[in-house]
Amino acid sequence: MVFALLATQLGSLVGPAYACGCGAMIPDGFSRIGVARETSVLRWDGRTEQIVMRFRVDGDAKKAAWIMPVPGRATVETAKAELFTDLARLTVPERRTRGYFWPRENDWPFSSGSGDAVGAPMPGAGAPSVGVVGREQLGDFDVARLTATDPDALRRWLETNGFKLPDGLSAELKPYVDQKWEYVAVRLAPRDRTKALGGDLDPLSIRFDSDRLVYPMRLSRRAKKPQSLGLYVLADHRMEPVSPIGGAAPKVAFAGTVTPSGSVAELTGGTGPVFLTAIEQEFPEPARIDGDHELRATAKDTPYRRAVYHDELLTVGGVAAWLLTVAAVVLAAALVLLLALRAKRRGARSVRPLSGT
Repeated sequence: MVFALLATQLGSLVGPAYACGCGAMIPDGFSRIGVARETSVLRWDGRTEQIVMRFRVDGDAKKAAWIMPVPGRATVETAKAELFTDLARLTVPERRTRGYFWPRENDWPFSSGSGDAVGAPMPGAGAPSVGVVGREQLGDFDVARLTATDPDALRRWLETNGFKLPDGLSAELKPYVDQKWEYVAVRLAPRDRTKALGGDLDPLSIRFDSDRLVYPMRLSRRAKKPQSLGLYVLADHRMEPVSPIGGAAPKVAFAGTVTPSGSVAELTGGTGPVFLTAIEQEFPEPARIDGDHELRATAKDTPYRRAVYHDELLTVGGVAAWLLTVAAVVLAAALVLLLALRAKRRGARSVRPLSGT
């Protein structure tokens, strides 16, 4: 997701930019910052879209900023971190036991211990063509909502207010300007200015009207490192990306109807059933990203829950099945051999030598 720019006290930003799902990340001075993981929650009722985003960052920057393009007039507020915990609980993989026959490395006779194999578990105006719709201070975030009819004008406004855009970002913003999208510009400056930005940042919620479910990703093509995206989508039906937009094929981690409670109910506006789709996607080469994610309803609301397997050695009465099988085979072979020897001895007795006359 997204980082680049807004505020009057930040000063010149000249560090390297690392794109994330919705924008371009810019640290202060010569420090560095990167997005290790972005996780977002998308709520869409067919008319209004809400995106709650959280970033996991690393680096040594104490301040940073980001910009997010949105297709309509947006409102911004802080969100609860519990939302992601609650959704992770709803989509936890199903635990299953899977038996195996032959002993493995940690099984007798190879080892005296027993091993487990578990599957991996698992987003003012400095130029006449830029308008400021609103500006708020939300905790550690200084948020401005902007309109722009010219990408260069948007760049000049940001630089006038203390932000220096990375080379090439204006060109990446042009498609949004052409579509008359607006922008949410945020400055991240935590109260504790002695600590670098790191770990999971506080989530922000952005709401806007939209007759289609979109997730801005185009600016991620500026990322220097592979990107990892996680989306929770709450809608009337199971949802899927229209295309991979240059990344690996999206993978569904969960799909099913859930009954919201707690922070999820607050997001959906009630406790009635809603369809939840959890999607994961990797972008090994961010430069190949060629657009924004647009999501659509699937043909059927087929439920799916990922399984995490616990492998166990098959046993019968507490004894390894393979050992019983081998013992049975050896016993059967011994019995066949014994019967063959007895038959041979009986044949030898029945044959008597001819006597001479």
